[in-house]
Amino acid sequence: MSEATISFSDQEQVRILFGAEDRNLRRVRELVGVDVVIRGDELRLRGSADQIQQGLEVFAELKAIIEKHGGLKDSEVEKVLDRVGKSHADASISVKSNGRTKKVEPRSPGQQDYMKAIRDHDLVFCTGPAGSGKTYLAVAMAIDALRREEVRKIVLVRPAVEAGEKLGFLPGDVFAKVNPYLRPLLDALNDILDFDTVNLYLEKDVIEVIPLAFMRGRTLNNTFIILDEGQNTTVTQMKMFLTRMGNFSKVVATGDTTQIDLQSHVSCGLTDAIHRLSKIDGIDVVELSEKDIVRHRLVRDVVQAYDRPRQSKQKRRN
Repeated sequence: MSEATISFSDQEQVRILFGAEDRNLRRVRELVGVDVVIRGDELRLRGSADQIQQGLEVFAELKAIIEKHGGLKDSEVEKVLDRVGKSHADASISVKSNGRTKKVEPRSPGQQDYMKAIRDHDLVFCTGPAGSGKTYLAVAMAIDALRREEVRKIVLVRPAVEAGEKLGFLPGDVFAKVNPYLRPLLDALNDILDFDTVNLYLEKDVIEVIPLAFMRGRTLNNTFIILDEGQNTTVTQMKMFLTRMGNFSKVVATGDTTQIDLQSHVSCGLTDAIHRLSKIDGIDVVELSEKDIVRHRLVRDVVQAYDRPRQSKQKRRN
């Protein structure tokens, strides 16, 4: 359960906002599902992170209308509620799997922009900190595209780069050796689909999870291709990956540019590709931030703490 507050200049604004017999307030509650408590000239919102975000969005728009016109018409309330409700409904995904339904929806404006970019473009680059939903939302969009028969296959790709550690020799065949690198992608699949469906898709080659090196020489038509940890690709590897894109395919490349595990003298393929390709029609770049982090509440604080020294260095250079 999350909480947030929004303040008004006086109680009269709150009275106008709520409407006759609190009609507007009830409509916001029905649309968003957020709980609202009034404390003087302040509203306190309680609910999930997504409910809080939507509630703040609705109340902020209605507050702006009141401040501008001194009142609030029913038609203005209707327009705001319709726009917010439609935007979030369009962004959400419902995936049915073995009798259960998994609903995936954006939990921040940045995530909403990200999902829209994937819908509207054939190639999307997404950068952002840990926990901002880069991989998870891309996997969810891929599954949705597969279920809608927009693609025939999903290919999930990851570079096999160690995060500053030397793991040494790993036992087993080649797939057992690369499994630890691909585990985050499998985790996202297993959260959205049930275990049996994931195994069936993997067995039938409907979903393929492979290391980046295995992409060379391939052409993937009618395929939703996701590159995870793109910050750990070299310029040559990124070019190789992007040129695997066949007809009627969609590509999403994600990464956290603050966690590059390449050697210091090696250029990052993700940042290089964004610099080269961002202005090409059909390609979009989405930058998520700490505001989009949806993991444990402490993850945002951890990311900010590690980013402060880096930001201070950049200011000194400038």
